[in-house]
Amino acid sequence: MTSSTAAKKNFMTSGLVSNLEEVLLRRKKNDDESAEVASSTPADGAEFNSNEDSIKPVVLVTNGDGIESPGLTCLVEALVREGLYSVNVCAPQSDKSLSGHSVTLRETVSVSPAEINGATAYEASGTTVDCVSLGLSGALFSSTKPLLVISGINKGTSCGHHMLYSSVAAGAREALISGVPSISISLNWKKDESQESDFKDAVTVCLPLLNAALKDIEKGQFPEGLSFNIEVPSSPSTNKGFKLTKQSLWRSTPSWQAISSNRHPAAGRFMSNQQVLGMQLAQLSRDASAAGAARKLTTQRKNIEIVESVGVAGKSNSNNSSRYFRLEFQDKELEDLDDDLDIRALENGYVAVTPLSISPLVEMNIQSAALDWISRALPAEQ
Repeated sequence: MTSSTAAKKNFMTSGLVSNLEEVLLRRKKNDDESAEVASSTPADGAEFNSNEDSIKPVVLVTNGDGIESPGLTCLVEALVREGLYSVNVCAPQSDKSLSGHSVTLRETVSVSPAEINGATAYEASGTTVDCVSLGLSGALFSSTKPLLVISGINKGTSCGHHMLYSSVAAGAREALISGVPSISISLNWKKDESQESDFKDAVTVCLPLLNAALKDIEKGQFPEGLSFNIEVPSSPSTNKGFKLTKQSLWRSTPSWQAISSNRHPAAGRFMSNQQVLGMQLAQLSRDASAAGAARKLTTQRKNIEIVESVGVAGKSNSNNSSRYFRLEFQDKELEDLDDDLDIRALENGYVAVTPLSISPLVEMNIQSAALDWISRALPAEQ
């Protein structure tokens, strides 16, 4: 099958990853030879080597699972090992999964250095979108604007309508809004089946595509106005190849589980200790304010001998009965889905690559532009 035929069928064969790695190795060999020629000039060569890190293209990495997640760690370590990029990291200090495109307003976001060998890394108290926005603002990193923002690797799929909930997809979307090319990556994590080593395999699968993207961005050959969402199957090392897909309408079914009132103390387990403490302090503050207002009213109106205490917002505490619910998502059967949709391709063992845009005006050209670039980045077998 010729490469053009394979492209028309919107299908990438299983050997493309290794093929692309060979291409990239040849490119790297040529780059190394060029570097040796440059180093033969003593003065200029010495100056070049001393500024080596400053001339490398910058990559900004974030995620939705938190700074300590294995998906982020494996991805950053692999990018550092490549030695081709200056790697900046700004990620949430805690799990922000399913926070969507939320940002932090009217609150201070704290930022602290994080230890990731070979990278300049920070953890932030805000959301994934906060991290990307801060990382691109110039207020955090002294380096130049990154060529590419990579968000991931997420623990769990972000297919279909889950892209609207997904914080890892939102991180890539925020970069695209800011005019920076971006790629989000998710691993189809299967409970009781997947293991942390799968993240390393997922990086191995995706790294050639990331390298190709950076090379083409530098040359101005990367599709403008597009972000790519990569979904890696649950067994990355045995994937069937890359497949260009479209975003489906699939989503898991939301299910709200009621927590009985007699389990009220246990309901606190579903909130963080900070949340519980904050609610308690807020309640104490409101009670103190109400008591203070009552004392002030007594002082101002000497003729009133008794001031009746009122509950918060005028409601009697005896009538205040709270109910507790917990949201869970249940898997939904894949019925009558086309093979070129993201979730179907993923479940069939392919690495699903879905082009996304923030402008509805270019929707008709998305697949064409994406297909052209994928065909160049992942050359078909001869």
